[in-house]
Amino acid sequence: MLAGCDRWSRSTAPAPPKKMAPPVAAAPAPGTPAGRPGNDWPRFLGPTGDGVSTEKGILTAWPNQGLRPVWQADLGEGYCPPTVAGDRLYLFDRVRDQARLSCRDRTTGHEHWQFTYATDYRDLYGYDGGPRACPVVDDDRVYIYGPEGMLHCVKVADGKPVWHVDTLVKYGFVPNFFGVGSAPLVYGDLLIVAVGGSAAQDAPVDLRERDPAPAGSAIVAFDKRTGEEKYRTGLELASYAVPMVTTINGRPLGLYFARGGLLGFHPTGGMVDFHYPWRARIRESVNAANPVVVGDNVLITECYGAGSTLLKLKPGGYDVVWRDDPADVRQKKLECHWNTPIHVDGYVYGSSGRHTPQAELRCLELATGKVQWRVPGLSRSQLMLADGHFLVLTEFGQLLLVRVNPKRYEEVARIDYGRDGFGLLKYPVWAAPVLSHGLLYIRGQGRFLCLELIPPK
Repeated sequence: MLAGCDRWSRSTAPAPPKKMAPPVAAAPAPGTPAGRPGNDWPRFLGPTGDGVSTEKGILTAWPNQGLRPVWQADLGEGYCPPTVAGDRLYLFDRVRDQARLSCRDRTTGHEHWQFTYATDYRDLYGYDGGPRACPVVDDDRVYIYGPEGMLHCVKVADGKPVWHVDTLVKYGFVPNFFGVGSAPLVYGDLLIVAVGGSAAQDAPVDLRERDPAPAGSAIVAFDKRTGEEKYRTGLELASYAVPMVTTINGRPLGLYFARGGLLGFHPTGGMVDFHYPWRARIRESVNAANPVVVGDNVLITECYGAGSTLLKLKPGGYDVVWRDDPADVRQKKLECHWNTPIHVDGYVYGSSGRHTPQAELRCLELATGKVQWRVPGLSRSQLMLADGHFLVLTEFGQLLLVRVNPKRYEEVARIDYGRDGFGLLKYPVWAAPVLSHGLLYIRGQGRFLCLELIPPK
């Protein structure tokens, strides 16, 4: 294990709840916020897992004073976005030595309950020790996956624990450079989790020196009701991408962009369909963006050296449509860090670049990889598609509205929630934005905002 791993606490019962600053609610708007039309956002990147919202009627003329604030709250450590189901919103953070899942009213911020467990996780590079993976809501259960590898299932009604698995102990994985950061996926009766376990005798490994030997548990599927393991599959290590299930050539296929490449597997039985190696040559590299699936084509992208590649999938394998040359460090089509690019009508839009000064927003033609336009100076950003526009949230708290246009960059509105008299969001703003029932939720360091993007009618 890495230094300090033997000191991680693994409490199975909730610790006494920590006091939280009460939410600051704004004056109510006309209408009935609780009954707002729209969609839940119960998992990472929304109901379809691709950062696309079907909600209509967003404000495109933004007032100088910003979008109407609905409520805001102080948070602890962590980088993950919230999730929303019904009238409840779920936030996962850390306060001192407690990882904390809180359930709140989505329109007022009023807290219903907390679930906590003890942790003293710290990564190799001194980033904060809070959660990286968002909560996942399914029916009457909520699932959380902490940075130290604790997987919990709790009840929606009151936060009472149902089951838990210590994946570090059970599967012997070597924690990734920045801890566990891949949210689980509910598929039917299964909870599909990226674990990336290692052989027991190979566990004391420093990732900065070499990779441990994978032990066939890149993906582990659990019974979502009981926590019983149903299968494990894949000779891969963990990444920060989230497992997904799609339909290719009329059959369901699981996809996971693991540390070493793209893994295709049968989502109900776990049989491996294919593996496509795609990783930068440097040791300290990270695959984090989810695959983008368009028909039977799959785009994967990273920013540490390999860049992007487009595959055309077929039963048991793939054909390479195009790929960046890993040896050419200057000419890359798209290098997404942790943001997942979004496809619209044959074009892909994403934030490209490993480091803040070099990051730029790009549009490229999917079929060829040809870059249509690029905009530097926006820092690393998260994108969400809603009502013909991209909401672009930069890591310094700028919120931009950009019209979908493959011919040119067309900015419609901008508010700087990190500056310009707002000062509400502090770097790093690394959580993806969430839009649910007309309300936009964004998170920065220690701060959470709920804003009205679609006024009630």
